[in-house]
Amino acid sequence: MMQQSLRPQTHDSGRSTREQALAVLCKLVGSPGAQFHDGQFEAIEALVDAGRRALVVQRTGWGKSAVYFVASLLLRARGAGPTLIVSPLLALMRDQVAAAERAGVRAMAINSANTTEWDLVREALAADEVDVLLVSPERLTNPSFRENQLPELVRRTGLLVIDEAHCISDWGHDFRPDYRRIADLIARLPEDVPVLATTATANSRVVADIEEQLGTDVFTIRGGLARESLRLGVLRLPDSRDRLGWLLTHLDELPGSGIIYTLTVSAAEDTARMLAEAGHAVLPYTGRTDPMDRESAEQKLKENRVKALVATSALGMGFDKPDLGFVLHLGAPSSPVAYYQQVGRAGRGSANADVLLLPGTEDKDIWQYFATASMPSEQKAAAVLEALAEAGRPVSTVALEARVDLRRTPLELLLKVLAVDGAVERAAGGWRSTGQAWVYDGERYRRIAAARVNEQDSMVVYEQTAGCRMEYLAAALDDDTAAPCGRCDNCTDRWFSDAVDSSAVSKAGETLRRAGVIVEPRLQWPSGMDRLGVPVKGKLKPEELNGTGRALSRLTDLGWGGALRTLFAAGAEDADVDPALLQACVGVLRDWGQSGWSGEGRPAAIVAVPSRTKPRIVRSLAEGISSVGHLPLLGELSLLHGGPTGQRGGNSAYRLAGVWDQFGVGAELAQALEPFAGQPVLLIDDLVDSRWTLTVAGRALRQAGAGAVLPLVLAQAG
Repeated sequence: MMQQSLRPQTHDSGRSTREQALAVLCKLVGSPGAQFHDGQFEAIEALVDAGRRALVVQRTGWGKSAVYFVASLLLRARGAGPTLIVSPLLALMRDQVAAAERAGVRAMAINSANTTEWDLVREALAADEVDVLLVSPERLTNPSFRENQLPELVRRTGLLVIDEAHCISDWGHDFRPDYRRIADLIARLPEDVPVLATTATANSRVVADIEEQLGTDVFTIRGGLARESLRLGVLRLPDSRDRLGWLLTHLDELPGSGIIYTLTVSAAEDTARMLAEAGHAVLPYTGRTDPMDRESAEQKLKENRVKALVATSALGMGFDKPDLGFVLHLGAPSSPVAYYQQVGRAGRGSANADVLLLPGTEDKDIWQYFATASMPSEQKAAAVLEALAEAGRPVSTVALEARVDLRRTPLELLLKVLAVDGAVERAAGGWRSTGQAWVYDGERYRRIAAARVNEQDSMVVYEQTAGCRMEYLAAALDDDTAAPCGRCDNCTDRWFSDAVDSSAVSKAGETLRRAGVIVEPRLQWPSGMDRLGVPVKGKLKPEELNGTGRALSRLTDLGWGGALRTLFAAGAEDADVDPALLQACVGVLRDWGQSGWSGEGRPAAIVAVPSRTKPRIVRSLAEGISSVGHLPLLGELSLLHGGPTGQRGGNSAYRLAGVWDQFGVGAELAQALEPFAGQPVLLIDDLVDSRWTLTVAGRALRQAGAGAVLPLVLAQAG
């Protein structure tokens, strides 16, 4: 079998390590004349013969996986245990397992997507039938895994590989606290077990940080990062309409199949829909895409059955298609490091590939949002620790949301940070305090925040530079061999057209003007509301439910999103609603009516939600809809007890507590409602986020005798 033919025999001891390694490499790649790239054998030798800790920083496509596959087989032939690879993404694991199997390396994985196979993995490990085991960094934080499987793995591991090792570092472009567990894992290994860290995206600060965490006497190999196959370019266009128009005009001219990156989920979905409607074979790929659909989309791209995947950064590290012909960005990533990592998907096994950036005016706002959303807050951390200490027992994440005003995703991230620092730990039933003293490392987070600002500034320089773009990217990663590439749009004439077909611009404009986002009603009260003084639990009663509503647009959408972001920006003036926005809302109502008003019937009247920040906008929108739709405007709900408290961004439980019992139907509105008892009412508001304002306001209207309550809002956050 191929697996046996690749495995060096123990009687190979008469041959040098280089000879043995070269023989494995030739069989690995299926070529009898294969040779190592500069640095590959040196890394293998350091691991296999010297048992050293090694760091390999090399461009994508250089062959980092060949280093650990060859080293694994050589070590196994010498009696070492299986290689343990910490790998960050499911897509990356799938590709690595497939590549290992093609190479005759017996590989298996333990991750959240294959829980039904874990017993088989354990049996294969016990039988010494696994050469390489891949685990996700999240597994390292799982109490059961750490207590039951990890000790035996550490005892038997012949080689530890940390893939995408920049994630270990505070200075890396991806804040992943789970990766910081790896330093603990390294410390637990016997000193004679070799460790290999690999990455293609590390500048000098990141390299130094990784070396420190690997231990003493680290053998580091850094190669040139310039990619000779890539032809880089930047095209600045006035707005989203022109950028999408360019894409409609020129997508078929881009070589082969590729990836179109966007900065937000909604931009990816909108762009994919527009291109598909125009007849292009594309698919969306985001964090909101079903895992099975993601895997199917990856396979279709690899087999060239689609022209492109329109993706967020969810399609990133590890996706391997050697002949990927192009990478195009609608909006710039927040750093040259992140950009280099994404464009590195292209041209890995081909002589030529095209890379084009179409930056957007909204990029900086999006960078700022993601930069601040991922960093832990001292105040929130203290609140979490206090809540766990008071509970005196494990508390689930859901239950913690009723104790700490923090949304699920940042709460889970903060718990991971606290767990890595030893202040909390997972336990049966949730999380508990360890009682260990914890101090907020404000200086560390300030350094990270400042580094991110510098990276953002560097990305703007990349967009505007008149020099070689590949040279700039390589230099940004501290590559001292950086030199002009002779291929990018600044080294030669512009290799792409800046012409945009007018009909394509019109088509893009139609897509962007398309309005209407469904606003689903809340069906379930958050858990633990009694702790916040709100007497509800379980499901909402049928007589409390809103109907399915509509928003003109998400704030992140490419179309109306820009105008709405300006409208709701901090410090923006409150004024009558813009006529264009009003007409767009009328269009949403028209389409809504044609689809049957969500089965609730045509609204008979309008009621507005009183706004603390945009009263003129809400009032003028309600008046405009009333005039155009010939629907009576009955007035506004009343604010009770001082009105809603709290701010945007809190979690569901606290958002509900902030609006509970804060809206009422006053005597004047109650009298106006009487003729419309039991009939549908259109509820107007400016911005929907958690949906609890609409839920509580709608509940008050239902209790006052209104029939179905159908929300219509200008913008949906997120």
